Order: sequence, then C-alpha cells, then structure tokens
Amino acid sequence: MKHSINENNGVFIASFEGDIDLEHSGKARSIFLDCISRGKGVVIDMSGVTMIDSSGVASLLEAFQKARKKGKAFVLADVAETVMRVFKLARLEKVFVIRDSVDEGVEIAS
Repeated sequence: MKHSINENNGVFIASFEGDIDLEHSGKARSIFLDCISRGKGVVIDMSGVTMIDSSGVASLLEAFQKARKKGKAFVLADVAETVMRVFKLARLEKVFVIRDSVDEGVEIAS
C-alpha cells in the first residue's frame, strides 16, 4: 500500500494505492487518525484502492467516528467499484459520506 498526504485550506487529503487489508490497515488507521488530529476535515482518496477487507473497513469506521466526535468532516472520495461493493454489502454506503471526486469531498470538508 502506498499513500500520499496533501493539504488544501486546512483539509487533509490522504490518497491510497493498493490494498487496505490486515497487513496494511494498522498503517492506514494511523494515517487517518493523524489527518483528523491535524486538519479541519479529511478526504480519503480511494481511487487507487484495489481491495479492502474487514480490518480496513474497521479502520475507516474508527476514523469516521473519531472525526464525528471532534466535529470534523470525514469524506471518502472516488471509491473504486470493487471497494464500493464491500461497502454496499455491509450497508456502509449509508454510513460514510462518499463523493465522486476529491474536489467534491474537499468542498464538504472545508
């Protein structure tokens, strides 16, 4: 799993490539939580994520809940269809704030 972090007007954008699975979910979790602590909002660019398992989903859920408690936006953007299928199976597309593009996510998180 590769990642990069950018900042746009106080909104942190974390972009991921590869799998967010048991091997990488701990690192992803740390990145999510760090972005929440530093930014006024967070956008997770999921366009490069090819697969996510239950540990990756759990990391996203934990970060989403922490952001909500702190009153910060936590947006998933450009989610690949393979990952969206996992979210839909767990009905998480109704829980997460999901947008088609990073730009749309930044608008919400600003």
